[in-house]
Amino acid sequence: MSLKKLFESRIRSVLLRPTNFTMINLSDKIDRPFVQALVIFVASFLIMGIGWACTASGLIAFERLFAWSIGSALMLFFALMNSILSLRAVSFAKYWGASIYSYIGLAIATSMAAWGFSGVSLEEAGSYRWIYIVVTVGFLVFLSLVNLLKIIVRFAENEEWNQPRKR
Repeated sequence: MSLKKLFESRIRSVLLRPTNFTMINLSDKIDRPFVQALVIFVASFLIMGIGWACTASGLIAFERLFAWSIGSALMLFFALMNSILSLRAVSFAKYWGASIYSYIGLAIATSMAAWGFSGVSLEEAGSYRWIYIVVTVGFLVFLSLVNLLKIIVRFAENEEWNQPRKR
């Protein structure tokens, strides 16, 4: 074997060798409720932070309850997204439990962030407490509805279709 061929084969083996470094592929992990909640929290924290920075610098004056509105809006987005992605879950019971715990964690985290950025507690935020309650009930309804639809579709797929009975 010539030196050139040996060199090329060594380079090729080094370049094609699998490494221990794995890239994070978000599309593979987005099915997990904890990842969904984390992504939503990071987005809400960034938007709240940008709003606070703009208000503090005098660039744009946002309302004092801006952080609470961002938190509740993104919690509603989590409720919708999580319910839709539950269709891909293999075990709905496990997904349900993880979704509930993720939602509780997201609600606490966004509430604390909104309280920190606005300086207004949830009790003082007025209607936002009721918005959080409505979003929570809506989340449970969305998740239950999607599960019911999944059961109906599974039943319909297994059902044999015969001609209608003639009377």
